[in-house]
Amino acid sequence: MAAEELAAIIALSSRAFFDDPFFTYLLPEDALRRSRLPIFFRSVFTHMGARGRIVTVRDETDTALGVAAWLTTGGYPLPVSLQLRQIPSATRTFYRRPRLLLAGNRYVAALARAHRKDPQWYLMVLCADPPHQRSGVGTMLLEHALAQVDAEGVGSHLETPREDNVAYYRRFGYELTETLTPVEGGPAYYSMWRAPV
Repeated sequence: MAAEELAAIIALSSRAFFDDPFFTYLLPEDALRRSRLPIFFRSVFTHMGARGRIVTVRDETDTALGVAAWLTTGGYPLPVSLQLRQIPSATRTFYRRPRLLLAGNRYVAALARAHRKDPQWYLMVLCADPPHQRSGVGTMLLEHALAQVDAEGVGSHLETPREDNVAYYRRFGYELTETLTPVEGGPAYYSMWRAPV
C-alpha cells in the first residue's frame, strides 16, 4: 500500500475511533488520544501479515470513506514475529499510562481466550469516516467480504466495545458469544461469531 493511502486510512480510523469506549478508557484526554491513535492504527495496518486484507469504500474523487481490515483464513493468530513488531507501537501509544497499558494487556489476553479457533475471517477494524457514518459504508464493506467468506465456507469472528454494534452485526449473521469485562470499571467487550453458511 502506498504511503499516502496508508496515511489516509490511518487518519480516517483515528477519527472514527476517537470516541470509542475502549480508547477513551485507556486514553481519557482528548489531545493524548488524538496523538496516539494514529500510532496504534499504523501498527495494526502495517503488521497484518500475508493473510491480512485491507478494503476501502471510496467516493468519486477516490477519497476513502470507510475501511475494513481482515485477517483471512489462517491469518489468526498473527505469527509471533508480527506480534513482537507491534509491541513498540503499543508501548508508544500508552507509555504515559503504565497502569492502563497493563489494563490494555488484560483486554488483549481476554479477547484472545474468547477468540474461536475455527477456520475463519477475523474482522479487526471496520469503520466509516464520521461524516459518512450511517450512510451504508459499513454495509458495503461487510457485504463485500462476507460474500467471500461464504464462498469459502468458513466462519467469521469480531469484537466490539459498543453494545449498540451488537444489533448492527446481528443483521449480518453474527451472534454474541461472550461479554467480556477484563478490568473492573473498564468498558465491556462483546465477542461475536458468524457461523459458516
